[in-house]
Order: sequence, then C-alpha cells, then structure tokens
Amino acid sequence: MKDNTNKLYNNTKDVMIRVTAFFVLLALWEAFVLLGILNPFYTSQPSRIFQDLLEFYKSGDLIKHTSITVQEALWGLFIGSILGIIVGFILGLSNILAKIFEPIITGLYGIPKLALAPIFVLWFGLGIESKIIMSSMLVFFLVFFNTYGGIKDVDRNIITSVRLMGASQTQIVLKVILPACTPWILAGIRGGLGASLIGAIVGEYMGASAGLGWMISYSTSFFQVDRVMTCILILFFIGVIFNMILKNVERVLLKWRPPTDYGETF
Repeated sequence: MKDNTNKLYNNTKDVMIRVTAFFVLLALWEAFVLLGILNPFYTSQPSRIFQDLLEFYKSGDLIKHTSITVQEALWGLFIGSILGIIVGFILGLSNILAKIFEPIITGLYGIPKLALAPIFVLWFGLGIESKIIMSSMLVFFLVFFNTYGGIKDVDRNIITSVRLMGASQTQIVLKVILPACTPWILAGIRGGLGASLIGAIVGEYMGASAGLGWMISYSTSFFQVDRVMTCILILFFIGVIFNMILKNVERVLLKWRPPTDYGETF
C-alpha cells in the first residue's frame, strides 16, 4: 500500500513538473514578444495561438483536420509495426534471408522519404491511402531494425539450453525469443509514433485537401503564422497522448521486468 502511494505521489509530481515547465516556456515566449525580443509576425505568441485555437474549434475545422491526420498516423503506425515485426522475425530467424534482404532494406532506408512522397501521390492519388503508405513506411524501418536487433541480441546459450531440454522451434520463439525482444519492439514502436505523424504530415504536404499538414501548408502560403503554430501545438499534444498510451501498454506487457532507476546512481 505504501509503495502504491509513493508511486502515485511520484507520478503526480512528475506530471506537475512537466506541466509547470510547459507553461513557464509559454510565459517566457509571451514575455519575449511583449518586450519586442521576438517578432510575432514570424513567431506568433501564445495568447494569439490560443485565440486562434478557439476559432479553429468553433469553425469545426479542428476536429475535421485533426481526425484525418490522426487516422492516417494510426493506420500507418499499425501497418508499419505489424510489417516491421513480421519481417524482423523472418530475417532474424533465417541467416540466409538476412544476408539477402538486410542490405536491400538498409539501402531503402537511406532513400530520402520526402523524395518518395510525390511518387506515392502519383501512384495512390491524393486520398488517405498515399499518406497511410508514407506513414507505414517510416514506421516499418524503425520497428524492423529494432525487432531484428532484438532477435540477434538474444543470448544463444539460453536458446541452446532450452533446445537441449526438448523445446520445439515454436516454443523457443514464443517462450524465449519473443519475450526477450518485446522491449526492443516496443522501443521501435515508440520511435514509430513520431514517424507515423511525420509520414502523415509529409504526405499531406505533397498533396491533400484536408489534414493538419495541408492546413499548415495552406496557412504558410498566406502568412497565417497563428494557424501554423496552432496546428503545431495540436501535433505536439497528439504526440504526447500517443506516447502516454504506449507507455501504459508497455507497463502492462513488461510488468515482469523490474523497474530500472538510475536516479541514485547519477
């Protein structure tokens, strides 16, 4: 009971520190504009951003454009994660396939994704499909490399010992390799959270009729800095919410792993 109380207290304290730091930064931003250090034409200011956010909501465009971008990002995160895990396991468990395809995947990863966005728009049109594919591709590479690296990092002595005890290949994968790789996979998915949003926004930049990326591009062309900053603020909170959800999922899946706290060490 005491441990739960201390944990709740620590979590509440962490949240309060983060919220306080966020509002301190906003206050400094507002102060710099009022003092003339920053030009609001280029940077806007928090008071104007919150006013624009209210107008954005009242017009109904906020929910419309945000829902489209979130939908693209979530589908991209889901598809990219599934494909990354599957391909990571296939290549991680097959040395022959790894020697053939790992260099190819590494080479594809080095291609600038911004250069591929116009091609995806040409192939799949201006609809949501091209944005989902762009988002999925960015997530795929992060999850794949983490999954593949996690499999290669599994202690081979443990696998040998379990095999000598009579375990089948399926049991080894499910009981040894998968649990050992789960932290790696979740780390890849966490990195994929931001990548999924980036893919959706880049796709909307290249060609779209709705979405936060399209709104940023449209507002920039008319020098509407307040609306641009409003969209960026919305993307910031979307990323925070995504990360909070994933941390809770990670806490459930990795409840067997003891917490690591380096606070007293450093």
